[in-house]
Amino acid sequence: MPSSDMPSSNMPSSNMRPSDMRLSVAIDIGGTFTDVTLQDAATGRAWRAKTPSVPADPSRAFITGMRLALAQAGAEASAIARVLHGTTVATNLILEGKGAETALVTTAGFRHVLDIGRQDIPRRANLYAWRKPRRPVPASRVLEVTERIGPGGTVLTPLDEASVTQAAEACRKLGVRAVAVCLLHGFANPMHEQRVAEMLRAALPGVAVTASVDVLPVVREYERTLATILNASVMPAVSTYVGRLAERLAAEGVAAPLLLMQSNGGVAGVATIRRAPAVTALSGPAAGVVGARAVAAAAGIGDIITVDIGGTSADISLIKDGRIGLTQSGRVGEWPLPLPMVDMVTVGAGGGSIARIADGTLSVGPASAGADPGPACYGNGGIAATVTDAHVVLGHLPPALLGGRMRLDPAAAEAAIRREVAAPLGLDLHAAARGVLAIADSNMVGAIRVVSVERGHDPRDFTLVPFGGAGPLHGTALAELLGISTVLIPPAPGVLCAEGLLGADLKAEFHRTLPRAGKPDDVAANALVAVLRAEAEAWLAEEQVMPADRVYETVALMRYEGQGGELAVPWENVAATAVSAFRAAHQALYGFTMDVAVELVTLRVEATGRMPAPVMPRIAAAAMPAADDMRQVHFAGGTMATPVFDREKLGAGTKFAGPAIVTQLDATTLVPPGWRAEVHSSGAMVLRHG
Repeated sequence: MPSSDMPSSNMPSSNMRPSDMRLSVAIDIGGTFTDVTLQDAATGRAWRAKTPSVPADPSRAFITGMRLALAQAGAEASAIARVLHGTTVATNLILEGKGAETALVTTAGFRHVLDIGRQDIPRRANLYAWRKPRRPVPASRVLEVTERIGPGGTVLTPLDEASVTQAAEACRKLGVRAVAVCLLHGFANPMHEQRVAEMLRAALPGVAVTASVDVLPVVREYERTLATILNASVMPAVSTYVGRLAERLAAEGVAAPLLLMQSNGGVAGVATIRRAPAVTALSGPAAGVVGARAVAAAAGIGDIITVDIGGTSADISLIKDGRIGLTQSGRVGEWPLPLPMVDMVTVGAGGGSIARIADGTLSVGPASAGADPGPACYGNGGIAATVTDAHVVLGHLPPALLGGRMRLDPAAAEAAIRREVAAPLGLDLHAAARGVLAIADSNMVGAIRVVSVERGHDPRDFTLVPFGGAGPLHGTALAELLGISTVLIPPAPGVLCAEGLLGADLKAEFHRTLPRAGKPDDVAANALVAVLRAEAEAWLAEEQVMPADRVYETVALMRYEGQGGELAVPWENVAATAVSAFRAAHQALYGFTMDVAVELVTLRVEATGRMPAPVMPRIAAAAMPAADDMRQVHFAGGTMATPVFDREKLGAGTKFAGPAIVTQLDATTLVPPGWRAEVHSSGAMVLRHG
């Protein structure tokens, strides 16, 4: 994709002088573009920019984007009061296997935990062909120390410090840059892990050392070990990046604190991220979910399904009653990462997803043309037929994107679809393009059913919120396949992940597995809750959150005796209430309950530091504008003359019926026949079927 910057400001004007403003800047760095939103906290007026990312040094794009937005506002960097950032640094390191070379220190006799792993295989994998992925730490870098703690926390074998010294010497000879410490039953009694980590830090200056008790002090050795290793491996690079970014912000004259988005949908300060950088693994998609919730709330909607469609993938999540669900069963690439993260499902379906024929069958994705060379229509030398090329062939996209800065090549798109899809299948050009989109939509529908039907929710009871650069092109098609009647298009769908940062609160989780799972005991459980609450209070104090803005919620992870997994339910200090909530949750999710004892396994305190809610400005009413253009668009029912509207000209209360195309700087919305659109006073566009 050619280099381009995208400025935008469609908010009401403000009489406030730039020098008087107290601004918040939110920056989301993706693989292709860095999205920026600068907002005046008093009026809600916003300035937006889009600039190419710099993978070699993401902080450069961060500063470039911030300068672009400040220039639009006519403001100085010193006016910035908050800096919010979503980053893919940790994600990319994990996905690409480019983290620091890491050693694992574990209990003697348990060096093969990673190799054993789990017996299950990915749900989409071939049972007979799948092989376990390569371990993130080979056996040659797994070191043992002599110690043993029992499941109840009792010391069975004292720590032999001489074995720790030997492990440190081995790490020195191996030349590792990070060490993960994960001892058997360390969650039940952390004293040995803490001492081992202390000795390693003293013996290995400059080496990042992480203990599982500081990352994930919960049951299940394989997952706990993986989380600790992944955290250790990304720690050097993330610490370097955050430090460089802080220096550059200071050089720009920004004195505001830097807050980074976490996978749990909340932000945290630099100190927290440096201790546990793995919590940022899904920060970009999490910010998008937070932004979608805010947009829906401004339109009076609480139950939504979000679909974030970018160039390579689609991230899908469900929000019920305005609450973002968390899971500890998430994955990053091939690895389970059981840190609390926004519950979402990702599929390889995006604008760059490649369509190909294999054995006479058309498939779309997960391979992507990326941004370089990108889809054929980009004109950068790409020859693969992609989802974006299919949209161009059908007339869904305007001749140029990004405010005219990026011209599309329709002839190249038609040639790619004809050569790669239409000719091999004996279809006409438009039928082939519709087939590409139908398969991409089907892939996403399957993922939507995972977060809805498979979790006990009927998708027809929800509003679909599509965003990302390609989301508004697919929203109505996905809704029709699912029987959803309402689609909500955010005011700035293409940069919603950046906008979501503005509505994020400070957030962290403090969890501990009980020494022994069993029948819930009010006294023992509440004593542990008190310990976790104290840790949460200390963290909020470190983040300088005022007492009035501190919120705590306690969650119990429970299961039927003999089950291998838990369900999370509220803990309100009474075991009987939690047991009832667990049985109800089990009935909703699985359709039955059991006459079996319920066990309490883990307790979690979720600490939130409320941040000032962003102002959501309302747009003025306006008469229906004339169409900027008329285009021939190919629908399943035939070719139709279709008006093209500029979204910035659509005021509150504007109504129109499909077919129509709505263009804006960061995305294009397709309103097909049979759908009606109305612009809400919040700036969101509501599409209704029928």
